[in-house]
Amino acid sequence: MADRSFLRRLPRETMVGAVIVLVIGAAALLAPLLAPYDPNRPSVLDSLLAPSGAHWMGTDFAGRDVFSRVLYGMRADLAVVILVTTIGFVVGTLAGTVAAYFGRWPDVVVSRLADTAVAFPFLVVVLAIVAVIGVGTFGVCLGIVAVGWAVYARLARSETLALREQEFVLAARALGYSHPRIIVRHVLPNVTQAGLTYATLDSVANLVALAAMSYLGFGAQPPAPNLGSIIAGGQPYLLTAWWICTLPALMLVLLGIGIGLIGDGLTGRDLEVGRR
Repeated sequence: MADRSFLRRLPRETMVGAVIVLVIGAAALLAPLLAPYDPNRPSVLDSLLAPSGAHWMGTDFAGRDVFSRVLYGMRADLAVVILVTTIGFVVGTLAGTVAAYFGRWPDVVVSRLADTAVAFPFLVVVLAIVAVIGVGTFGVCLGIVAVGWAVYARLARSETLALREQEFVLAARALGYSHPRIIVRHVLPNVTQAGLTYATLDSVANLVALAAMSYLGFGAQPPAPNLGSIIAGGQPYLLTAWWICTLPALMLVLLGIGIGLIGDGLTGRDLEVGRR
C-alpha cells in the first residue's frame, strides 16, 4: 500500500519519463541479447539498405546494422553519463558541504574555484582538456567533471549554510560529536536532495556534450559505436540514406526528453513539498 501511495503522488511527467528511460536503458543493457548483428561487422553487399524487417534502422555505408550500433552506442553513452554525473555530484556535494560547514578559508577556496569553473564556457573547457589529454572518451569525461562539479558545490553550500545553524546541528556539537560525524550523519542527508534533483537535468547536458564531442571527432573513435559518431558517419549520406543520422538522433532526443521529464517532475514535487 505504501508503494502504491508513493507512485500515486509522483507527477505524471515523472512516470512517463521513467518509462521512457527504463525502456531505453533496458534495451541498451541487454544489447548483446537484443542486437541482431555484430555492430562492427561490415558487409559491403548490404551497404545503405533502407529500414526493413531484416534491418530495423537500415544499414550504414559499410553495411553495418544501424539498430545494433545504436543499442551498443546507447549502452556506452549511458554508462559514461552515469559515471561523470555521479562523480560530479559526489565531488561537488562534498566540497560545498565541507566548505560551508567550516567556513573561513575552505569556503573562500571552494567558492572561488566554483566561480572560476562556472565562468568558463563549458565546451571550451572540454575542448581544452581534450587538446591536452588527447582525443577519446577519457578526455571528454575529465573535461565534463572539471566543470560539472561546480554547480553541485554551490547547491550544497547554500543548503549547508542554512543547516549549520539549525538546532539539531547545534545539539550534535554540544554533545561533543566529531565534525566528520556531524557532516556525514546530520548534514549530508539533508543536502543531497537538491543535488539529486539537479543531477537528472545535468545528465541530459552531459549526454548531449558527449554526443557532440563524438560527433566532432573528439570522443570515442571509430569503429566503436557511439551515438555522436554514428550520426557524424551518416552526415555525408543525409539526402540519400536519411536513416543513418535521423534514427539515432531521434533515440538521443527521446532519451533526453525522458530524463528531462523526470527532472521536471521531481523539481515540481520538491516545490510542492516546500510549500506544504
